Amino acid sequence: MSETVTAAQRVALARSPRRPTTEAFIEALFTDFFELRGDRRYGEDGSILGGLALFRGRPVTVLAQRKGRSLEENLARNFGMASPEGYRKALRLMEDAQRFGRPVITFIDTPGAYPGIGAEERGQGEAIARCIAAMSALTVPALAVITGEGGSGGALALGVGNSLILLENAVYSVLSPEGFAAILWKDSSRSQEAAELMRLTAGDLLALGVADAVIPEPEGGMDGGPGDVQVYQALGEALDRELERFSKMSGAALARHRYQKYRRMGTREKRRGSR
Repeated sequence: MSETVTAAQRVALARSPRRPTTEAFIEALFTDFFELRGDRRYGEDGSILGGLALFRGRPVTVLAQRKGRSLEENLARNFGMASPEGYRKALRLMEDAQRFGRPVITFIDTPGAYPGIGAEERGQGEAIARCIAAMSALTVPALAVITGEGGSGGALALGVGNSLILLENAVYSVLSPEGFAAILWKDSSRSQEAAELMRLTAGDLLALGVADAVIPEPEGGMDGGPGDVQVYQALGEALDRELERFSKMSGAALARHRYQKYRRMGTREKRRGSR
């Protein structure tokens, strides 16, 4: 990975409107995708796309957060910010995958969950918590891919995988650099400085042990051009390897691996001789 690209520049690339939406990843990586809609409680949320598909002949469940390429698409998808209905739809499909023994593959691209009053009234926090709990306990392989922005609990709801893969210009953080700067310094204009401190880039996260793999991108990032094909190919190979690896594990071992993986994050070994 190029070290000449700053963290702030990678944030900009992750948010670029030229970056492929998650539909492009689904089209490139899967066959026979069949969309399933609705949370069976309140309604349909277009910001999360979910369904059944074949990945190299293997039945899988696919869940994808999605932004739009136009203003109309972004409005229909709430700019990638899911409401409780979206997370309950994801939960429904996770439970279905568990019941029928299908691996779960998620694609994450969201600035965070929608913080509106209606979403809070309908149980936004509870819906996210249930998604996290369900994905943590899955006894089928679960792989998570961050293709653009991975923001806050809205991203974590689909991010508790046995393996977490980031594209080179994807970012993953507890909040946006603008929000970080506004809270810490009361000055959102210091977002570039915040981006460096937050260690939110794919390279940072790989070094920290949060990410398990990073997929290289063309210079200047993915933009819908010919160079994207190599990214899809590399990502497909990485998913294939990880599925092969985790499919050999028992259900109990998969859940235990996921639990231990996330328990280790943020911990540091005590120095020799310290109490």
